[in-house]
Amino acid sequence: MAERLALFATTARGTEDLLAEELKELGARRIRQDRGGVRFMASLDEALKVCLWSRIAMRVLYPLGEFEAHGAEGLYEAVASVPWEEHLTPDTTFAVEATLKDSEHSHTGFVALKVKDAVVDRMRDKLGARPDVDPRNPDVRVVAHLVRERLSLSLDLCGEPLHRRGYRVRPTPAPLKETLAAALLRAAGYTGEEALVDPMCGSGTILIEGGLIARRRAPGIARDFAVEKWPHLGARARELLEDLRADARRNERKVAVPIVGFDKDPEALEAARRNVKAAKLAEEILLEEGDATKLPPLPASGGLLLTNPPYGDRLGSGGQKGMKSFYFKLGDSLRAQSGWRVWVLSGNPAFESAFHARPRSRRDLWNGPIACTLLGYSAVPVRGVELKSEAPLGVPEEALDVAPVRPDDEGEEQG
Repeated sequence: MAERLALFATTARGTEDLLAEELKELGARRIRQDRGGVRFMASLDEALKVCLWSRIAMRVLYPLGEFEAHGAEGLYEAVASVPWEEHLTPDTTFAVEATLKDSEHSHTGFVALKVKDAVVDRMRDKLGARPDVDPRNPDVRVVAHLVRERLSLSLDLCGEPLHRRGYRVRPTPAPLKETLAAALLRAAGYTGEEALVDPMCGSGTILIEGGLIARRRAPGIARDFAVEKWPHLGARARELLEDLRADARRNERKVAVPIVGFDKDPEALEAARRNVKAAKLAEEILLEEGDATKLPPLPASGGLLLTNPPYGDRLGSGGQKGMKSFYFKLGDSLRAQSGWRVWVLSGNPAFESAFHARPRSRRDLWNGPIACTLLGYSAVPVRGVELKSEAPLGVPEEALDVAPVRPDDEGEEQG
């Protein structure tokens, strides 16, 4: 591999600019936003720092090339043209992940099988032996993405996607991905220097990601990365990561601001407690039972209130009318919190009007397959305290225009 690698980090649609900002802070160079991710250049140690520290990236990929692949034979020949002997040995295990979009092939399993066949045949021809496939814990993970007849091949530096931090031991229905929660916090300007509240905390993802930021803890500190097992880079990667992890642990700090979550569902609160404990943030995060539409007064010092309310599928009866009533009551409750900036991830088009306040900023993005809008509202001034930087919640300001992001691969098959 070259001294400086050309890499691609994937992210949720609509958060590419946030990831680009983060990558710049982590030392990446020649950063260019793309659809669903960011391209950048990095040395090995910089790439490993991205794997360890990125809160927003889903994967960090090393692209091997793009090819025209017509039919099954064309697919096989394109894969066989890659010098796999530079990345694998006969003792290396590997696995193939395939995704399709508008392809003549109807099943990801077929594409993954053809990629696998081409890899092992090339290795047998070049080295006289073939590597084994290990779908569960491979040394090298090959990522194949086929759009129509255009095939992209990459190696995944991380292995398991980066949103799998290791603390989600008790999920709830439709949980927010950890990487998306971190992106929401960055979009809201959260740096860990102010209080954080989630009045509908569910399994606690927003609070935990906020706690990691406030603690200055690397999100990947408790996990291994696939690149550590690569035959030609693994030893050097392990050495560099040992230093990066030690440095990360030395620079953690105590959390000096309150981080509080409410939920009226006892099962959700129990899930949040277990996840917070698994994240080793039990001393930093306070969880209490509470109804977001009847929220008790929060400390007058203020801070960030960020939440992801239900989109309409888990509120029981009432339909859209019931949702609008819920959003109206939520608006009344949150507007009563003086000094708190309010940010809401909405997946229901009826939310904004029912919440009856005009946002000062908006961002269109995707929560998995769901088109959402992140809405930011200015804080209500604390009595006797002038807020110079923001207008009161509900007072119209010029909104930040962010063009809607609509993925070409909506409904894409994965395998």
